[in-house]
Amino acid sequence: MQIRIILVWALAVFFLADSVLRSFRSNFNFGLLLVYLITAGLWVYAIFHRPIDAFCAAGVGRVLKILFFCGVGVLLLLVAFVALSGYSHRPTGREQAVVVLGAGLRRDTPSDLLRRRLDAAFAYWQQHPEALIVVTGGQGPGETIPEGVAMGRYLVAKGVPEEQILVEDKSTSTEENLLFAKELLEARGVSADAPMAVVTNAFHCYRARCYARLVGFEQASSIPATIALNSVLPCYLREAFAVLYYWVFKSSQNSWITRFIGII
Repeated sequence: MQIRIILVWALAVFFLADSVLRSFRSNFNFGLLLVYLITAGLWVYAIFHRPIDAFCAAGVGRVLKILFFCGVGVLLLLVAFVALSGYSHRPTGREQAVVVLGAGLRRDTPSDLLRRRLDAAFAYWQQHPEALIVVTGGQGPGETIPEGVAMGRYLVAKGVPEEQILVEDKSTSTEENLLFAKELLEARGVSADAPMAVVTNAFHCYRARCYARLVGFEQASSIPATIALNSVLPCYLREAFAVLYYWVFKSSQNSWITRFIGII
């Protein structure tokens, strides 16, 4: 058996075991779907590699093979861009506010991704206690309270005074997180042109800055939080598609190339 096929079989077994474990410990989302699709593709190729290789050797099959690998190449470039851009535009220390984006609850308890965001915001606040913290997120399926409320409680328990926390509890998307946060900050006298930072996991920082500027924040930086090792693959794959969606559908006010250059 060729080394290539042995490697495919090894990957197929690994991804199958990983997918089974994820199905028990993770909520279903687009990133998880992508992992399942990769698993299915590996198994299909491992079992049927001979007829697939024969079909792809010439004609239409060869064209499809080239298109497939071009698509994989573009996806890898997007993942690399997401990974590198997550650590650019770091805060300067002059930020008047930090906005923590929601990331789901387990009933009334912040998820692992969300705890990491809140811990990153808390670490920044410890160094800059004059900054306001805006916690954002409405109530989703399986959650017993709005995310913003749970996030506020988490930070208060860690020692942040309630008067330093603004709770936004109606939003259902990243764009709404930031739009409603801007309204709360303006009501407290912090204008949209004041320096601010968005707190989210590193893979999400680029798109978070994009949305911050889209809703009107003129000096948006980002504070990257970590993620668990087992979340890297689904999160970065999903974010690559989300960034592509943003460039195609959300950045129509300017050319996506202009926005790309401006954000990086």
